Amino acid sequence: MVAVKTVLIADDTAFVRDRFKMALEGAGHRAVTVRTGQELLAALRGQQRIDLVVLDLRLPDGRGIDLVRSLRRVAPEKPPIVVFSGTIANAAEVRDLSSFGVAGYVNEYTGVGHIMPALAPHLFPEHYNRRSSPRVVLGVPITYRVGNAISTSLTLNVSHGGVAIRTTNPLDVASVVRLRFRLPGTKKEVDAEARVAWSDRRVGMGLQFTSIDPPAQALIDNYVQTHFFSNRKA
Repeated sequence: MVAVKTVLIADDTAFVRDRFKMALEGAGHRAVTVRTGQELLAALRGQQRIDLVVLDLRLPDGRGIDLVRSLRRVAPEKPPIVVFSGTIANAAEVRDLSSFGVAGYVNEYTGVGHIMPALAPHLFPEHYNRRSSPRVVLGVPITYRVGNAISTSLTLNVSHGGVAIRTTNPLDVASVVRLRFRLPGTKKEVDAEARVAWSDRRVGMGLQFTSIDPPAQALIDNYVQTHFFSNRKA
């Protein structure tokens, strides 16, 4: 049986809060929503256990990085924090956030079907080998080969170090695969060798690159950089 988790969603946009709440409750978890920095800190001071915070850095009364600093004063070690990537201004903020132990990033406009796969590594870290580099949602066909067996699926997200795949038949952790996929807007396929870093039948599996040509790596890095810092707020 999957443990029920409680997630605190902090965003001043009702559309974002409602979609994340819908995805979490649809998967059997609990969602608490807040609109301001003051509401966020008040919720963390309450008696209810919070397993994960999903945070808009630009909350009213939030003051960006100062909000994360205040959050950590209230809750020094837990819960983990995932930040909405569209509320990050630049790479310097990513470096600052890492010093506060921010667990990861998620696009606030991620499709409902992709929200749980994006949050699952932070809700169930014991089942995942989490990558610390930013990742962005990506839903394109991918082909991967193990020995003579070839399979095709869809990607969930991509980062500098690897790609996650949606499949109900994930491979065992440490399996070595050869994979091929094409990023949107590019003509050249990414062809790389990878190993299975995490595997979960509820979500899929994560592939960590072990051998990739520099031009293909550059394509991935450019794609992640471009989409990760596409801010929704001025």
